[in-house]
Amino acid sequence: MLGVVVVFALSWLLLWLFSKEHITALGIIPTSRRLKEFSIGFILMALLCGINLLGQSYFKEITYVRNSDYGFWESLHGVWWTLKAALLEELIFRGAILYVLIKRIGINWACIISAIAFGIYHWFSYQMFGRGMIPMMYVFLLTGAGGWMFAYAFARTRSIYAPLGLHFGWIVISIVVFSEGPLGNSLFAIEGEAKELGGWEQLLFFLWQTVIIPVFISWYLVKRYSLPKNYG
Repeated sequence: MLGVVVVFALSWLLLWLFSKEHITALGIIPTSRRLKEFSIGFILMALLCGINLLGQSYFKEITYVRNSDYGFWESLHGVWWTLKAALLEELIFRGAILYVLIKRIGINWACIISAIAFGIYHWFSYQMFGRGMIPMMYVFLLTGAGGWMFAYAFARTRSIYAPLGLHFGWIVISIVVFSEGPLGNSLFAIEGEAKELGGWEQLLFFLWQTVIIPVFISWYLVKRYSLPKNYG
């Protein structure tokens, strides 16, 4: 939680130094519209993540079984951990820096830069160095596509709530529900030895995450929100 507080304070400082604005410029004050945007983003990404992981489990020939050692308090801890992780990354990558970039160079270029930074960041968080160029590019494209989607949600809604909902919806399902992440076995654990995905199967799920989901979310944002003419 200390990391969130520090990034929050630094974001406030950056906004004041470069735009002479307060932290409220990031759309952090809760309103009914913003809470609705968070909820819609959360539900959409939770469903899309569930489809992704259950679809992969079919082709990998594995099943998920309820982890009897993972109860209410463990679930609460997992949800809190993923919420803090999503909020920290949103404040860093879709916070003050993105806001200033949008004002200086426009939405599209700002979102592209944010996506590139998010992809490179995951080389470090996933410890990808030394694993070869192809795995590194695979992770970069997967996470970079998510970075674009979250950044574009911030730009269109002018609030951090929509990208936070999208981000939190994905990782809480993958980490807390389906045990895909640093917390180990969570609500449902994998039973059986996973089979390697075939070429076309891996391509299908790669496109699902890097093209289909980002395009769908971007399309929804374009239809739902008019393009902001300026920020501030």
